[in-house]
Amino acid sequence: MTITLLPYHQDERLPDASFPLPGHDVVAVEPELPDGDVWQRVAALFEPVAAEVAGQIGKGSMPRVVSGDCLTAEAVLAGVQKAGVDAAIVWFDAHGDVHTTESSTSGYIGGMPLRQILGADTALLADRLGLRTLAEDRAVLVDARDLDPAEAEFLASSQVRRCAVDDVTLPPGPLVLHIDVDVIDAADLPGLKFPVGGGPSYDAVVASVRRIMATGRVAALDIACPWHPPQDGDGDVRARLLKDLLTA
Repeated sequence: MTITLLPYHQDERLPDASFPLPGHDVVAVEPELPDGDVWQRVAALFEPVAAEVAGQIGKGSMPRVVSGDCLTAEAVLAGVQKAGVDAAIVWFDAHGDVHTTESSTSGYIGGMPLRQILGADTALLADRLGLRTLAEDRAVLVDARDLDPAEAEFLASSQVRRCAVDDVTLPPGPLVLHIDVDVIDAADLPGLKFPVGGGPSYDAVVASVRRIMATGRVAALDIACPWHPPQDGDGDVRARLLKDLLTA
């Protein structure tokens, strides 16, 4: 099993210790980044990820991608599409990730990828990757217990299906399964950049992922790890989590 690793949070190179993947065959994607704004730099990172995903599918493998933030899911979906697979998306996250550049008060671009997949601000990244955006009813948002008002307003009037971790209703056809590890309750996973309490347990999330993987319909798995560099004891639980998710 080959793991594609993009060791970045947006265009920031993260320490190797941020991604404990012992025992796995890891292909790290580290292209030279151009000058320009963050979207140009992220696009340069994501183009080889999309190519790697498409290539693995073409060889009959299911890509497994690990990175430092959720934007990478756009590259994974683009790669799946390049391989000729018309996939829906299942999005595990404590947050909505459905901001636009206009609705975001913080300007944090990691809060925008799902909305971009659904057709917002396509010139920033989707168009550069050749990503064909999805209809809202082809997206499932799992948990998302921490929403900004603009996100809640969008979701209330959208066709995006929302589910709890223990009761995920899947769209038909092939799937890209995206997991932001902060979907796990902050008490079970230390060191998250954007921790949210009151969420599902580590075991509940892993069990849910295993049920989805068991359908045989997952075309690609994308894992986002928005956590701080490990402190004492963090590395062990992170290594166990990545192993549990990657081998689900």
